[in-house]
Amino acid sequence: QVQLVESGGGLVQAGGSLRLSCAASGRTASRDAMGWFRQAPGKEREFVAAISWSGGTSYSTDSVKGRITISRDNAKNTAYLQMNSLKPEDTAVYYCALRGELWPSRDEGEYDYWGQGTQVTVSS
Repeated sequence: QVQLVESGGGLVQAGGSLRLSCAASGRTASRDAMGWFRQAPGKEREFVAAISWSGGTSYSTDSVKGRITISRDNAKNTAYLQMNSLKPEDTAVYYCALRGELWPSRDEGEYDYWGQGTQVTVSS
């Protein structure tokens, strides 16, 4: 059974940084794309960033470009989301997802497994 466990969320002031981790178990994720999504209160879940199986291809949504970076360490079966210059509008529950394909997608329907989410709160 595949499990994704996110960690690293918390409360941070605007302008601060957080690093989210997503550890996969029950499957060697080195041939899987991974993504991060987020859901703010009262809003639909939205795409944040995604990365290919090797880490060679990655992209993010326009609102976080230059501030948030996705990466992965296949030796640790873990993906990361480094978030800098955080803004109050980044406040959301952040979800990690795994796609059983080599290449990532912006479409949450393309992902096969999801973590339980981790709360990120940015105070102004």
